[in-house]
Amino acid sequence: MESKILLETGTNELEVLEFTIAGNSYGINVAKIREIINYQPVTPIPNAHPSIEGIFMPRDTMITAVSLSNCLQLGDSQPGGLFIITNFNKLDCAFHVENVVGIHRVSWTQIMKPEATFANANEGISTGIVNINGKLIVILDFEKIVADINPETGIQVSEIEALGVRERSTVPILFAEDSALLNKLVKDSLTKAGYVNVMSTENGQEAWDILCDAKKKGVLHEVCKCLITDIEMPKMDGLRLTRLVKEDPEFSKIPVVIFSSLISEEMRRKGESIGANAMLSKPEIGNLVKEVDALVK
Repeated sequence: MESKILLETGTNELEVLEFTIAGNSYGINVAKIREIINYQPVTPIPNAHPSIEGIFMPRDTMITAVSLSNCLQLGDSQPGGLFIITNFNKLDCAFHVENVVGIHRVSWTQIMKPEATFANANEGISTGIVNINGKLIVILDFEKIVADINPETGIQVSEIEALGVRERSTVPILFAEDSALLNKLVKDSLTKAGYVNVMSTENGQEAWDILCDAKKKGVLHEVCKCLITDIEMPKMDGLRLTRLVKEDPEFSKIPVVIFSSLISEEMRRKGESIGANAMLSKPEIGNLVKEVDALVK
């Protein structure tokens, strides 16, 4: 089911799988999905998080089943329906849903950021909303859902502390990440690691506009000597941003690090094909700092 052509060419498009829970429509980036299977009984885990239904072993691989209905405060899931088995952040999870509607090909420019009235930026579990033929589909933040269940799967500031005493660096770093929580965590982690000149943006378009404005004013090297970007972002995704940067003669020498939950061997090849200097999987913040060290020194 993975969208190979779209992500490979960096056309700023994605495929969204629409599914339903309690009659409501939600979405997930197809790039996160490994497979979809019929519901099967699971073995409960004593003292587990309320959203964890249990574990099961399709094809000899142990997978944790998560009740999306419980995560969305819509009550516990009922037997039946489907499991959407995902792989991101190097984790395999099965998300229990009622029904799968279909796949929609959309542009990241169509993804609307939830308003503050819809969800608190740091607490909401939606990364965006897309309007498909008059129907609003809420795209869920699966990384945050998993991190809320098990905080150990999120960014660990302790990895920065383990790097020891570090020198202060004023190398300008531009960082694009749409999650308000991750944006702050990564920026704070880079600052703690000594990089005190970090400018963060909410999406690839905002980062691209900053680069173009800096080039126009002749101050590019004062604004960015290293670009770090997520992949999944509204308006412009990280692959499109990387491609635009590497195709521009003046920007092309700026090292680009893609820091995403979607890193796989295939995604690594796609990133390399458009010129990314490094690709790291979230939440490896310690490795991100080491990679930036190597690229800017």
